[in-house]
Amino acid sequence: MSIAHNPLSVDVSLPRSDVALLAVKGYLDIDTATEFQHHLANQLHHGRRHFLLDLSDVPFMDSSGMNIILRVYQEARELPGSVHIISPTPAVRRILDLTGVSITVPVSESVEEALDRVDGPDRTPGEEGR
Repeated sequence: MSIAHNPLSVDVSLPRSDVALLAVKGYLDIDTATEFQHHLANQLHHGRRHFLLDLSDVPFMDSSGMNIILRVYQEARELPGSVHIISPTPAVRRILDLTGVSITVPVSESVEEALDRVDGPDRTPGEEGR
């Protein structure tokens, strides 16, 4: 008997015209990373500059998921824009902390906190002197 792999679900909403909130549910790994990447690319194509990634329903993320987050972070910074991770599960937060991703990509506890960071003077780490 095989264990069924949890499919990835990504719900996209637009808190504002330039902000995409992506609520991710399921495993974010090598099997599902391409689907996640397509959702992000679609939002970039439609002019979104700020990405709020709600990972509260992601029980597991591997390097494939982290690489996509870092890639969209780089693309968003060039716009200029931003990426914010929201409410990662403890297992995902541990991976983000161990790999240093949480130092680069801001982690917020709520959508409201992430939106405040989008509006704030320090939109992404390292921009204070600009």
